[in-house]
Amino acid sequence: MVELSRLEIGDNLHLAYRHRTGRGPTLIFLPGYMSDMEGGKATALDAWAEQEGRAMLRFDYSGCGASDGDFEEQTLAGWRADVLAMIDEVVEGPVVLVGSSMGGWLMLLAALARPERVAGLVGIAPAPDFTSWGFSTDQKMRILQEGRLEEPSPYGDAPYVTTRAFWESGEAMRLLHTDIGIECPVRILHGQADTDVPWTWSVEIMRLLRSADVQATFVKDGDHRLSRDRDIALLIATVKGLLEVL
Repeated sequence: MVELSRLEIGDNLHLAYRHRTGRGPTLIFLPGYMSDMEGGKATALDAWAEQEGRAMLRFDYSGCGASDGDFEEQTLAGWRADVLAMIDEVVEGPVVLVGSSMGGWLMLLAALARPERVAGLVGIAPAPDFTSWGFSTDQKMRILQEGRLEEPSPYGDAPYVTTRAFWESGEAMRLLHTDIGIECPVRILHGQADTDVPWTWSVEIMRLLRSADVQATFVKDGDHRLSRDRDIALLIATVKGLLEVL
């Protein structure tokens, strides 16, 4: 396993990351909400990168995994800044962003901010704008009035917490209301049995992306995580195919 490193981002706060050197473009994995760089998809892709001699970076957002910070103090804008810090300060040359769920939102935001560095995107059940469509009116009111919403998580024992700061930050960074000015190749994977992020949002993302090179693969029985062995194999094949055309 690649040694754990830390990047100082100010105020004695550090982001934890694992950077594997090799042939570029560098793959950068962007986890979903309340996830980290040790998830199954991230580690499987890293193992493939090692076998292929490919450069790859995994990291934890502020307040997540091995990085410093309090999770409930984080915002989408802050995590976008974390992604850009990794692109600007840790890796060199072109990058391919692989974003899972919320990480798919962050990959789009990062590609808009660094078009000269981002050579391609791979979204796994990408969830841009989920602060808008992912909560009921009652839930939004609770977030605004009480400052946080806590719900059971289907993916672990820890509750799923959404703070007002995060929700307001997400609402300020919505993308799906207009053309998305990204020109690079984009690949999307989405399970049609996904109960968290409806697969139809990926169709909308395809429609709004300016790039003409956008391909989506829908897995009829795939859930939100797409973490079964065959789903992982599809992810690796998709990344490999994208790298071959860059």
